[in-house]
Amino acid sequence: MSNAPLKTDVTIVGAGPVGLFAVFECGMLDMRCHLIDVLDATGGQCTALYPEKPIYDIPGYPEIMAGDLVAALEKQAAAFDPVYHLGQQVVSVKPVDGGRWRVETSTGTLIDSGAVIIAAGVGAFGPNRPPLDGIEAYEGKSVHYLVKRRGDFKGKRLVIAGGGDSAVDWALSLSELAASVAVVHRRARFRAQPESAERLNRLAAEGKVELVIPYQLSGLEGANGQLSAVVVSDLDGNQRRLEADVLLPFYGLSQDLGPIAQWGLNLERNLIAVDPATCGTGRPGLFAIGDIVTYPGKLKLILTGFCEAAMAAHAAYPLIHPDEALHFEYSTTKGPPGTG
Repeated sequence: MSNAPLKTDVTIVGAGPVGLFAVFECGMLDMRCHLIDVLDATGGQCTALYPEKPIYDIPGYPEIMAGDLVAALEKQAAAFDPVYHLGQQVVSVKPVDGGRWRVETSTGTLIDSGAVIIAAGVGAFGPNRPPLDGIEAYEGKSVHYLVKRRGDFKGKRLVIAGGGDSAVDWALSLSELAASVAVVHRRARFRAQPESAERLNRLAAEGKVELVIPYQLSGLEGANGQLSAVVVSDLDGNQRRLEADVLLPFYGLSQDLGPIAQWGLNLERNLIAVDPATCGTGRPGLFAIGDIVTYPGKLKLILTGFCEAAMAAHAAYPLIHPDEALHFEYSTTKGPPGTG
């Protein structure tokens, strides 16, 4: 594989809702984007934690499911042909000659860009993996830490592990189409929203879901990445074998600034301090937006991040197009490619 860096106008670190909208804002200003995210899907926490949870404070949408919002943002960004680098963590961001930046990921991808926009939410985060021998062989095939499409699990025998909102919500949702659903939790009481926990108990009483409690994951059976069973054990070490096609462990996410802490930024309580007028970090060409930033009066809302994406894009424009004056036009005047 060549080590020659890819070249683009803007590299966006984080493919959550705010990072996706930054693609649109940059695209409207004729700036091409590459996006990098440590998760293997776009959407950040909206995808990883609550894709089927409603959001109520998106302008124009009295209610929209988190997963539907991500899908709409992807469609909006698609007009500008962004390049995604998923399942990769940014390990370094370094200035290079000509006022540009060199971004390197954990898989060796190199990207040369005129500006970098950090939209990393709470920083790098990934799933807390259960300590099961050989689980790596099943990951991405029959062990999944997030649900991208409900339809992928139609007719499958599912084992869902965990006791929080993600585990309970997905058990409720997938019970409608899976062949069977067994929920493994080490306690008899779930930590999910009380209404959701009550619904789960009702489904269990109706025989539509099996509650395997108090048990915890103990082992996996299968071959060539395909599960045939999940072994669980109770607090006394007694084991049960649950026939399964898929294991969905929902043990939360580990959150960490990771390498971002080493990028020479002005940090305040693990947040990046920025100029609220430009979202600049103080290092020319390096911007930050969304939940990872702080400034006086900052509100941690998705809509605030959307506004910051627009400001960062406009601040980056003269770096990418230094010899061109920006004649700002409303989207009603100049739509994205393929419209109007």
